Amino acid sequence: MAKSIMIQGTMSNVGKSLLVGALCRIFHQDGYKTAPFKSQNMALNSYITKEGLEMGRAQVMQAEAAGIEPSAVMNPILLKPTNDTGSQIIINGEVVGTMSAVEYYQKKKQFVPMILDAYHKLEEQYDIIVIEGAGSPAEINLKEHDIVNMGMAKMAKAPVLLAGDIDRGGVFAQLLGTISLLTKEEQCYVKGMVINKFRGDKKILQPGIDMLEERAKIPVLGVVPYLYLDIDDEDSLSGRFAKKETAGLVDIVVIRVPRISNFTDFNVFECMDEVSLRYVSTAEQLGNPDMILLPGSKNTIGDLLWMRQNGMEARILQQAKAGRIIFGVCGGYQMLGETISDPEGLEQRGTVRGMGLLPIHTIFQTEKARRRVTGHFGKIEGKLKSLSGVQVEGYEIHMGTSQRNGSVKELTRVVNTLENGEEKIDGAQEENVYGSYVHGIFDAPEVAKTIVAEILKEKGLDSSKVTSFHRKEYKESQYDALADAVRSSCHMEQIYRIMDKGIT
Repeated sequence: MAKSIMIQGTMSNVGKSLLVGALCRIFHQDGYKTAPFKSQNMALNSYITKEGLEMGRAQVMQAEAAGIEPSAVMNPILLKPTNDTGSQIIINGEVVGTMSAVEYYQKKKQFVPMILDAYHKLEEQYDIIVIEGAGSPAEINLKEHDIVNMGMAKMAKAPVLLAGDIDRGGVFAQLLGTISLLTKEEQCYVKGMVINKFRGDKKILQPGIDMLEERAKIPVLGVVPYLYLDIDDEDSLSGRFAKKETAGLVDIVVIRVPRISNFTDFNVFECMDEVSLRYVSTAEQLGNPDMILLPGSKNTIGDLLWMRQNGMEARILQQAKAGRIIFGVCGGYQMLGETISDPEGLEQRGTVRGMGLLPIHTIFQTEKARRRVTGHFGKIEGKLKSLSGVQVEGYEIHMGTSQRNGSVKELTRVVNTLENGEEKIDGAQEENVYGSYVHGIFDAPEVAKTIVAEILKEKGLDSSKVTSFHRKEYKESQYDALADAVRSSCHMEQIYRIMDKGIT
């Protein structure tokens, strides 16, 4: 049976996902077959596995760090919020429906056998399983029938490391308060504490650590520095949205709609020296960028109406008329069309007018398209004509189909990697407006490079030094840097001993 270790946090966004990713990488470097696991994840950033199943991107990042192929059993329950009180429920990679928070809470116990089945499958294949909790184990209103924090630790008999975020202040109260709200049995599972996101001299912190260990009777096993790394984020708590960068030669804007999903599609541009990537949520912030990106959305109609009401749509239409590049992915692609119809009431029953920039009509359907694809751009026109023939790969994940009008020009031709079928047409283009269902469309080495080079040339700037960006190689270097930082700041020998001893 696999050994296990679990990372829980004093609250959301303390860095649990990254700490799990770091441990996955460290154990992988040390020669152990390692897998991540999170029984229940709530996030709008999801991913499609090679089998065509859906899972949270945090566990994808952790699997990549562990050097293994992501699998839906690493995240058996994924909740994708559709509004403030309800979520789409995905079990073992398949959509089972939409529930209100109350409905889901009442049915949580029914999912325990599915969670255990997924966990046992990993136990049979791996040496170590690194488990991630969610939020805080001290949410006393949610502790009954818990399946993701101490409830999961008990099911897996996993020792727990409790992480706190010192960057937001009050880390000693976070850690000690969380432990004090646990039952005596739960406290026995906590074998160590980790202080995360530290900036400064650890010597100044030591008196607080000494007092914390004395009161909690639990050792602090690491003080992890604030890390300036580029690793895929899980959800809208991402610090990317608030980034303030120095102006680059190329200004690219992402529209931050309220239900933004899969914004990792655009991370590649952040890594390019020539680019400033900005996330904006008001029309005033938009300015006159070189390229506007419309992201995926878990509520396409609602986010389209939000843009219409706050003036963002009108500004985008002005920019399109002025010849700016507009590129929509998934829900953003649907918004660019002429109409969006929702006959089943999946989001908002009826038909709404789209932005009218692409000659397509989208109809929502109950069956979700989930597939990995490879392919290439077709004959591209407009400012991005140099993309013609460039290879792409990624995945599709959407509830609607988009019908094309007459002679609308295709954007890409793709093949489902699970099938040996013929190429199918994806996306559409009209002058300098482009749209595609393919998430990750910018990640292939030549795509982002070609786009940035074309923008620079149009501005009369030197594009010869723009190089192909190999995102996979770059991510590997970031995982190694993450592991190095955590290994050097944590008592890894003691963590290994804790796993060896387990919970008796």
